Amino acid sequence: MSQLSSACLIAGLAIAGSVVAQTAPNADPYAWLEDVEGARSLDWVRARNARTEAEIASTPDFKALEAQIRAILDSDAKIPGVEKIGDFYYNFWKDAQHARGVWRRTTLEEYRKPEPRWETVLDLDALNAAEGTQWVWHGADCLRPKYQRCLIALSPGGSDADVTREFDLTTKQFVANGFFRPEAKGGLGWIDDNTVYVYTDFGPGSLTASGYPRIVKEWKRGSPLAEAKVVYEGRPEDMYIAASHDPTPGYERDWVARTLAFYNDELYLRRPDGTLAKIDVPNSMQKKPYRQWLFLEPREDWTVGGTTYPAGSLLVARLDDFMAGKREITVLFTPTERTSLAGYAMTKDHLVLNVMEDVKNRLSVLTPGKDGWTRSAFVGAPAIGTVGVSAVDPDESNAVWMTVTDFLTPTTLSLAEIGQAPEVLKSNPAFFDGSKDVIEQHFTTSKDGTRVPYFLVRPKNLAYDGTAPTLLYGYGGFEISMTPAYSGAIGKGWLEKGGVYVLANIRGGGEYGPRWHQAALQANRHKAYEDFAAIADDLVARKITSPQHLGAMGGSNGGLLMGNMLTQYPEKFGAIVVQVPLLDMKRYSHLLAGASWMAEYGNPDTDDWNFIRTFSPYHLFDPAKAYPPTLFLTSTKDDRVHPAHARKMMAKMEAAGKDVRYYENTEGGHGGAADNAQAAHMSALAYTFLWRKLAK
Repeated sequence: MSQLSSACLIAGLAIAGSVVAQTAPNADPYAWLEDVEGARSLDWVRARNARTEAEIASTPDFKALEAQIRAILDSDAKIPGVEKIGDFYYNFWKDAQHARGVWRRTTLEEYRKPEPRWETVLDLDALNAAEGTQWVWHGADCLRPKYQRCLIALSPGGSDADVTREFDLTTKQFVANGFFRPEAKGGLGWIDDNTVYVYTDFGPGSLTASGYPRIVKEWKRGSPLAEAKVVYEGRPEDMYIAASHDPTPGYERDWVARTLAFYNDELYLRRPDGTLAKIDVPNSMQKKPYRQWLFLEPREDWTVGGTTYPAGSLLVARLDDFMAGKREITVLFTPTERTSLAGYAMTKDHLVLNVMEDVKNRLSVLTPGKDGWTRSAFVGAPAIGTVGVSAVDPDESNAVWMTVTDFLTPTTLSLAEIGQAPEVLKSNPAFFDGSKDVIEQHFTTSKDGTRVPYFLVRPKNLAYDGTAPTLLYGYGGFEISMTPAYSGAIGKGWLEKGGVYVLANIRGGGEYGPRWHQAALQANRHKAYEDFAAIADDLVARKITSPQHLGAMGGSNGGLLMGNMLTQYPEKFGAIVVQVPLLDMKRYSHLLAGASWMAEYGNPDTDDWNFIRTFSPYHLFDPAKAYPPTLFLTSTKDDRVHPAHARKMMAKMEAAGKDVRYYENTEGGHGGAADNAQAAHMSALAYTFLWRKLAK
């Protein structure tokens, strides 16, 4: 899900929405809970938090698990992921001594050592103490090629809205009177030492209906933000407007992006005179200019020059030729029924292609030459596990970072020079005992006959008597793939206790490319829920578990999935955890960033409501029905998915006397937690609740 908008507009949308709902003919009795920071709302939150803490968090088993997860998150033995910036390798790190984190750097020579020496660049905890703030790190954009100045984004409490401040890597201080963007959803991006692109809240009328920037400007150092020159204005119904400068030596270019909705955008080349030239491809196509190349990923079949390229392909053309009207296109990847494009990474001379085959990664190397692109094997590519690849320094080298992980094998990070065996640099320790478990992949058949995969982690000595406490996790939206990964929290909170963990690869996700996503859009949303329900049935049919021992959990769009499991399939589950969810699908497009998701769900203010109402949990709830025990988890600082979704559903279920509890973290944004202590607390609440309900 995405980012961007001003805090004051967010509050305005929430309050205005409450008024509209309260004065409507069929007024929502819980609309007042949309007032995020209102005294009445927060009193309501505190009362329910206290009850949930008393029920779940006061016991020894909770405290032990919370401490174990906190120790994992704070562990000095975790892999410190790095980003090469100039001559140094930078890492942002949280541990027990650095709750909000420290931005630090080292050399590659040091990084290779078991315990590298790190130089602190910015200590966020010290900054917060000095400024009396609660900043959460949102990243840094450092200006090439000198890498002296950076634009650092900091969020108050973890919300998507943040500020941007200019920072000097030489002095390791914020620049006095440097570039500064006030708190809003948006960003700054370097053009040169004295010029940036700025897209943010410029005042009334400058945001889209989704609460994101509608205008991008060019801003000169030393001038007031109000005098920045307009580069492009989008429309109020657009989703997000931004611009960027590509500083790649020899290929310096400027780009303006107009995002209309998810997977619906226009990309313009900004010429030196300020005029714009659109890349002439369908808006649904993913477009990535890189050096002399233009990479294209069609999301629908695309016919051009007499040739049809299937959805999910990876294509490449020469950028200058394409902009001049030529359509000489090379196919780098074509999907099959079992394969999809997981991603690709460009190094100085090669492209590393990452393909998923039945949700398992396969790597290969493509190299451009005078006779076209040639293909070769990726030396040292693992045969199993989830594999991720990214370039170390695409301007200077052919090296890539390669991460390998699965549910039971601690993650490893390798440095791989194309054509050479990877060098393992770092490995996570074993945070739990996975020796008694085994990983399996299964397929089941959904209601309409579609073959749906899922991963299962179970004890090797599973009894197959239907009594195993089993946790089924899913997402199913926005073309996001769910792949196996090592998690100390899942290991300690579930697997080590003897539980079974299941990861669903339902439609709506990206496991089989665009077609898998598009199969569950809008009026077809029910197919994602039918897939998840089919997996639940398959687990019971295999005698792995039974409904009273089967739990489900998911967040954000996965929280909407959980809401539909709760209201449409309550008999299949013994307990459900609903995290930072969408639930009121009549109001969702009027709350915070909700309007930006209408391409996914539909517009509830039109006839689309006829199908949206069939997957709106807030409206499907029936006080006369029986529901499994439920826990809602959300965050006051979530300015992406409004906490009122969880608040109102909790209130409705509570009024009907259902077995329901609620916890709202005061910080954390859409991620739910602003530091490791909060993350451990939220995880321990979920796993403790589920284990108590399912292991009976």
